[in-house]
Amino acid sequence: MSKPMVSNTDRDVRQRSLVPPERLAQCDPFVIGVGAIGRQVALQLAALGVSRLTLFDDDTVQTENLAPQGYWPDDLNRPKVQATTDVCQRIYPPVQITALAARFKRFTPRDWKICGEPIIFCCVDSIVTRRMVWDSVRSTARFFVDGRMSAEVIRILAAGDPITDINYGRTLFAGDEAYVGACTARSTIYTASIAAGLMVHQFCKWLRGLPTEQDLTVNLLAVELTVGSPR
Repeated sequence: MSKPMVSNTDRDVRQRSLVPPERLAQCDPFVIGVGAIGRQVALQLAALGVSRLTLFDDDTVQTENLAPQGYWPDDLNRPKVQATTDVCQRIYPPVQITALAARFKRFTPRDWKICGEPIIFCCVDSIVTRRMVWDSVRSTARFFVDGRMSAEVIRILAAGDPITDINYGRTLFAGDEAYVGACTARSTIYTASIAAGLMVHQFCKWLRGLPTEQDLTVNLLAVELTVGSPR
């Protein structure tokens, strides 16, 4: 059976008022970490129709990643960035993806070949790494968003102008203060998908020139939404 022909000029016709294509084309998104949240962010960005996408993660797919991170059985032992790249390119074949199976380091941004506005999606799982990413990209990023998840609680932190932002740094508490839950209750695919959607939503608001929420917390279990630092 032949594949149906899809016009790339019409694929985004129902989202153009929400995701302006001319602004989207100017962006160079970087997804740092393609675990539970980061993989879903990458897939959503591909569906939006980004022209370029860079993925960072030095991990490989393991059995425990299948349910909460949405990887496939055929992905086992493959680099996560490559497995994610394959799906992104199936979603949107024209996207140019740089898949880096390496740990993000402080000097990494010096080697970036940026063709547009650097957009940073921070999807890592430690406060220490978040601080290092923030310190490394703050001076060059045009937009920065960090997604955090613990069981069924999500926190999204966005900086529409990182170089002048004074709020995000206050959320980078000492690493030994981080809460560590039971390993069987750390993440689910539905929580990760919601977190990714909120991150991409903040990005799309920024594209339209709208104010973004600097600090957004969602407690799925309690059905609570908090805008601003949680008490």
